[in-house]
Amino acid sequence: SGTVRTIQVTGSQRLEPDTVRSYVKLRPGDAYTREQLDQALKDLYATELFADVQIKDDAGALTIQVRENPVINRIVLEGNKRLKSEKINPEIRLQPRQIFTRSKARADVGRIIELYRRQGRFAATVEPKMVLLDQNRVDVVFEINEGAKSKVRKINIIGNEKFSDGELRGEMATKQSGLTKIFSSGTSYDPDRLAYDQQKMRQFYLTNGYADFRVVSAVAELTPDKRDFIITYVVEEGDRYKFGDIDVDSEIRDIKPETLKALIPVKTGDWYNAKVIEDTVDTMTETTGLFGFTPDIRPDFVRDKEKLTMSVTFKVNDAPRVYVENIAINGNTHTKDKVIRREMRLAEGDAFNSFRVKRSRDRIQSLGYFQDKLEIEQKPGSAPDRVVLEANVEEKSTGELQVSAGFSSLEKFIVNLSITERNFMGKGQEVRASVDYSTYSKSVNLGFTEPYLFDKNIALGGDVFRRDYNSFNFVGNDRRTNYKQTTTGFQVRLGVPLTEYTSLALRYGLSLDDVTLDKGSFYTDTNGDGTIECDPLLAGRYLCDAIGNRTTSSVGYSLVFDNLNNRIRPSRGQRAVFSQDFAGLGGSVRYIRTRFEGDKYFNVGSGFIFNTHLEGGYIKGLGQDIRLTDRFFLGEPQIRGFGIRGVGPRITRRQFVTDPTTGVASLPLTFAADQNSSTDDALGGNAYYLGHLELEIPLGSGAKELGLRPSIFADAGAVFSLRNPGTLPPQTNPITLYRDSAGNITRLATAADGTANTLQQTIGPFAEQYQGNSASPRVSVGIGVNWNSPFGPFRINVAKALLKEPGDNTKLFSFNVGTQF
Repeated sequence: SGTVRTIQVTGSQRLEPDTVRSYVKLRPGDAYTREQLDQALKDLYATELFADVQIKDDAGALTIQVRENPVINRIVLEGNKRLKSEKINPEIRLQPRQIFTRSKARADVGRIIELYRRQGRFAATVEPKMVLLDQNRVDVVFEINEGAKSKVRKINIIGNEKFSDGELRGEMATKQSGLTKIFSSGTSYDPDRLAYDQQKMRQFYLTNGYADFRVVSAVAELTPDKRDFIITYVVEEGDRYKFGDIDVDSEIRDIKPETLKALIPVKTGDWYNAKVIEDTVDTMTETTGLFGFTPDIRPDFVRDKEKLTMSVTFKVNDAPRVYVENIAINGNTHTKDKVIRREMRLAEGDAFNSFRVKRSRDRIQSLGYFQDKLEIEQKPGSAPDRVVLEANVEEKSTGELQVSAGFSSLEKFIVNLSITERNFMGKGQEVRASVDYSTYSKSVNLGFTEPYLFDKNIALGGDVFRRDYNSFNFVGNDRRTNYKQTTTGFQVRLGVPLTEYTSLALRYGLSLDDVTLDKGSFYTDTNGDGTIECDPLLAGRYLCDAIGNRTTSSVGYSLVFDNLNNRIRPSRGQRAVFSQDFAGLGGSVRYIRTRFEGDKYFNVGSGFIFNTHLEGGYIKGLGQDIRLTDRFFLGEPQIRGFGIRGVGPRITRRQFVTDPTTGVASLPLTFAADQNSSTDDALGGNAYYLGHLELEIPLGSGAKELGLRPSIFADAGAVFSLRNPGTLPPQTNPITLYRDSAGNITRLATAADGTANTLQQTIGPFAEQYQGNSASPRVSVGIGVNWNSPFGPFRINVAKALLKEPGDNTKLFSFNVGTQF
């Protein structure tokens, strides 16, 4: 103790001595004690400006010796591989040119560790270090040891009697680690998932009638090795309830209770299901929203614990009208705001309508520009009758560059190069170009679509294309090219909406087709005069009639109804298209073609998606027969369980058993058992129908991450309505073909000048059969798997034909890899 005579400051560099003195409460002339000197030290350290402070007392002459904290030169992260620096840096409060303090460094370490814990890495450690530089500067280095991802080793459930541990674990997002979950991210420990899993368990019990179910406790404990977690749930199941009385009470005059009662899918005596109640409220809200109402619908429950019944009354209250004050779009860095706003079914100033909000969400999601599970949040506005709608979108890549090679049971070797941008320059426009090459087809296609022409709800698009297609038939099990078709043309399309769910599409197309046959295989010099012609004996009259150049100028329209919740991966809703095309607006081809196509999707719960598909068509020639290339064909991949063009009218040419000496058909006429000598030509039909029933089966999170989507299906369809093209009478003698000096095939053994022609081949005796022109359904059932594999989309089907007609070609197994399907 004593009196302060002087206070000197030493060691300060950036701070003035008076500034340092201002941090302590002692002044010259003041009496002081040892406790006051200790408090002065604490006050100086509390400023966090100094790395070291000492106070020397020389009979009242106080000297404050300080060493200032260094200035940060830069922040360095080392050892972070799983988390990029861009993710960690925003969590670090220390910044260059700031003064370094240990407390801030400790806080930054805590924030980095918390970031790793959110990623499931509870073993992560962070050690801050300083690299001393001149002028009292330092580099701050955070040395990170990320450690292994903490897994959930075991999930214990205590108190469950009605459902097994496995059933309850199946409802949870968190999964036990093990060999079967090696690809699943759900095995990592995430504390945020605990509350979600409890809610999922509660939801599961409530949907099965256990209205009193509760989770007593949920505890997560680290294993002794500090690497993994063991989670233990204690539950009380309670009793199972049935629905009691179910009623509707409406306070709105124009909403009749009887109308809403028809929307309730359950009745008294059914097992209680909370999910049904939620869905019914949504259905009632959507239905009343269609008529412009925004009621407050709340279920009122009356529980009878003696009778174990749950009575429900849906209270329909007249909610005060709320208006949309503002619509905010967040997260779109590439997509322009107007592309999203034009899909909104509400505008600023409109009365709020939950049905229109849901419809807006579905339309935005269907664009395919954003990540799944988009939601439009509702936030309070500036007044009680105002609401702000906020769409938080997360953009995903909309450009696709695909370079692939593969093998397909349909097309053999495949090479594909395609470039597609579905959101060109963020304006929602689609630009595409593709080149395809395979054993049987080659094509080049350029296309462009503007969905909102001049910012009006009018879509305009067009394509320019060139396709070379080699058709084939089967000689036994071997394929043989029988005709080649080259198509060059363009199409222009225009689409306008009629209502919210219906639209009209108009189109005009012009194309030039050139169909040719291999002259070396199907042409002969029948008369020996050097003139070669298509020989029906070799090709059949149906192929000879198809060859030549034809121009098709067609105009068409489509009426479309579409209320799918997602056009890319729908799980609910329906889509129907009625189309007609008229060819004859110029050109050499005249017909009218009518088609219908419809899909309906049902989300049947627990991730199962059921799809029904029906389509059909009819083409009628206007003053001329329908040529081979314009008819409908059916088979793989449209109707699984059958071969390519394996269903419908066809001509089969089968060889007779012959006398081994003369080569003439033996009597009685019988077909050869060797099927490899038969020829099968599909002719297509003027009418067809096709239906699918398919159930997509959900898998665990690991399989979802791998992109696996299995399904079971049933297909049925037929191609028919073709006039008999005529068949050759049975050929009972062998037919010998020669090649003359000019290289032409002829039936004459010698040329006109007496020169011997070269023997080419002998066609054995045969008969032609016209088969398959039947509307009787062909039916198949099977299983299939879609896989978005690392090397391209993959589809595999195993299908069994249950009903078929004579002449149909069946096929048990088919796959496609390397191309889109």
